[in-house]
Amino acid sequence: MKQKEITQMSVSEINEKLSEEKATLVKLELNHSVSPIENPLKIRGSRRTIARMITELRKREIESTKN
Repeated sequence: MKQKEITQMSVSEINEKLSEEKATLVKLELNHSVSPIENPLKIRGSRRTIARMITELRKREIESTKN
């Protein structure tokens, strides 16, 4: 998921997607530990998407406290 898509989402949508993405990451890591998955770069992409979402939530939190 790109940053542009994340910035267009509402806070509740970001929280929902964040929980889904975290569950996906756990599943990917578990599957990879049992047997190597076909594309291990999916794990990196998932981690980065989670980081983007958390960053956007934090940015919005800071903006709301400034006003």
